[in-house]
Amino acid sequence: MRIGLYPGTFDPITLGHIDIIRRACSLVDRLVIGIAINRDKGPLFSLEERLEMVQAECAKLSDKTGTEIVAHPFENLLIDCARDVGATLIVRGLRAVADFEYEFQMVGMNRKMDASIETVFLMADAQHQAIASKLVKEIARLDGDITHFVPPAVKQAVLSKYGKL
Repeated sequence: MRIGLYPGTFDPITLGHIDIIRRACSLVDRLVIGIAINRDKGPLFSLEERLEMVQAECAKLSDKTGTEIVAHPFENLLIDCARDVGATLIVRGLRAVADFEYEFQMVGMNRKMDASIETVFLMADAQHQAIASKLVKEIARLDGDITHFVPPAVKQAVLSKYGKL
């Protein structure tokens, strides 16, 4: 069984994330969505809320693609998380050249720690390249419309966090 790991904070999960997840399903039999516990970032959503949103959105994709998709929280090194879940492939989404510079460094470090785990980059679809969770939260906080950036249930959750419902 080919297992892939797609890590991120998913605070919140966006249509860009979902696009990458959908396409990553064609590469693996099982896709683990690694939800990073990053206390330094101060997420809007709790870990439990992020897990719930990811699980709800991925259940739909799993049914469509036939790929098993599971959410897995982690707080250790990415390479250790990959080992923990049995992944031989790390999936990373790219939006712009700036993303590549950071990711390139991370791949080099991960390869030094475990050369048996490959990293695959998937470019975000053109219609999703500008979407970033940070910007989605800022737009919602300032009363902008986030309909084109997140699924409907996620939109409701974000608006609820900001008391905008």
